[in-house]
Amino acid sequence: MKKASIAAIVLIVFGVGGFMAVRYARRASRQVSAAPQDGGSRPTIKFVKNPVAVPDLTLKTLDGRTLNSRDWKGKVTLVNFWATWCPPCREEIPDLIKLQERYKDHLQIIGVSSDEGSTSDVAKFVADHRMNYPIVMEKDFPAVTKAFPGIFALPTTFVIDEDVMMVQKHVGLLNPELIEQETRVLAKLDSNVKIERVEDKGTVLLSNAAQATDIPGIETEVAKLNGDQRTAVLKRLNGEQCTCGCGLTVAQCRINDPSCEVSLPIAKKIVTDSQRTN
Repeated sequence: MKKASIAAIVLIVFGVGGFMAVRYARRASRQVSAAPQDGGSRPTIKFVKNPVAVPDLTLKTLDGRTLNSRDWKGKVTLVNFWATWCPPCREEIPDLIKLQERYKDHLQIIGVSSDEGSTSDVAKFVADHRMNYPIVMEKDFPAVTKAFPGIFALPTTFVIDEDVMMVQKHVGLLNPELIEQETRVLAKLDSNVKIERVEDKGTVLLSNAAQATDIPGIETEVAKLNGDQRTAVLKRLNGEQCTCGCGLTVAQCRINDPSCEVSLPIAKKIVTDSQRTN
């Protein structure tokens, strides 16, 4: 779905008071929790154990500064995709401002505006809200979308470590306590948290979805298949496009949006087809 189309839907929905019908709002509830998960008092945070490097990027900010991803080395970086018309994006801005100020020696936040309208309007919004981190216009730099693929919900924030490796992604309204804990851990500051390294199967990097063997919504059906059937199903899931408008494969859509009502029947049909032909 085009972001401009999402923006139009938001305006229409606000007119009738149906905010929760908007797709990005539904995703906000999927934010990772910072609550203790090990039965003790320490919270658990997760980073992928198979991260990839951010490609070489050169970007220009609204105030004319040049940013290069090679210069991000040595600091934690948050790349935050947002828009002025997006309510969750606006809600998390004060937390990002506080975080940037508190950890200015260890953290760099970069806002990527997905607004399709006037750049001057975005600049005025940034000034009015006293945003203390650089802003880049996504429409002016297609390379940033290629470097961070799969931005089909706002806000979306990529967490990048001091070696310029993508180690986590958060879709929806940020949990400020969680993002602060992640920052402290990656910046090697004191932190009383448990760290878990997990295999990324597409939730952080879309390319890793091809390695996925557990596809949300069809786990039981896939488990009943024999080896050849399962191989065929996974190949089709990772090769065929979802028709919901996300621009992803069926596997990528299921992994990144398990609530999608379009990809689920497609995935189930692929399983059924495999059972009939084998």
